[in-house]
Amino acid sequence: MPVKLDNSQFELLVDLPVENYQGARFDHCGKIIGLKYNGICLSGSENCKNEEDQDSGKGFYNEFGIDLPLNFDQTPVGDWFHKIGVGLLKKTNTPYFFKNTYEVKPLSFKVEHSQTKIVMACTSPFLMGYAYKLKKEIVLLDSGFKINYYLENVGEQSIVTNEYVHNFLNFNNQSIGPDYQLNFPFEIKPDLFIETVNPENKVAIGKDSIKFNATPSRDFFFSNLSGNDVVNAKWEIINRKQNLGMSEAGDFKTNAINLWGVPHVICPELFINISLKPKEFKEWSRTYFIYKI
Repeated sequence: MPVKLDNSQFELLVDLPVENYQGARFDHCGKIIGLKYNGICLSGSENCKNEEDQDSGKGFYNEFGIDLPLNFDQTPVGDWFHKIGVGLLKKTNTPYFFKNTYEVKPLSFKVEHSQTKIVMACTSPFLMGYAYKLKKEIVLLDSGFKINYYLENVGEQSIVTNEYVHNFLNFNNQSIGPDYQLNFPFEIKPDLFIETVNPENKVAIGKDSIKFNATPSRDFFFSNLSGNDVVNAKWEIINRKQNLGMSEAGDFKTNAINLWGVPHVICPELFINISLKPKEFKEWSRTYFIYKI
């Protein structure tokens, strides 16, 4: 059963690390599977045809090292490499691809929780000079929720990685379409996108916002929204039919913002770059606000 954090307005459901999703991609202590505001659901799932699918993303899953996990390049095929927040993965092919299936030796987490907070922490095995401590607090607020991170390098090799939250957003089971608008605190630079997937041209890119001409029937994706400029890590989404808004604000700057979506969810992604020498640590946070408009 998921841990339920709740107060007078919000309900947040968090799967324990050993429950449900046990895949090789998403952080096992980051499985926020659902959010409700005054009874209205504000999150969805990657697989709309089977919301009970335990192999796909949900809610506010996060991931470390989407492009290259620790020690992958140095690891021979058949040996193990680190995936932060997941455990050790067995290398079966090269190059690394986040959608591939890998055998997993999961991490062991210590978990504590109350009515409005859950804390999960682990120390990874030592492997090829790499090891780390990871701690995460998910805290319910009067206006939303907050995720606090702590990552410490307790190995002999430097840790260079990144982290983002996938944010599978959907307001009250309403398909993505003209009632949704996504706003950013920077100029969007389509000419500098690394990748653009907009086959139906139903996604309209504005100066600092993204709108929809109609509900798309196919996947859409845009990477490098800020053109690699270092900007405030923030997005805001509004839904005019539900008269609701939501925002995510990181306490860090970012030069990597992506957007992925399908007809049933929209997923803005704010990346943070992490570089830690041995004995160094980093703390950061993401705060989500939900409000009426």
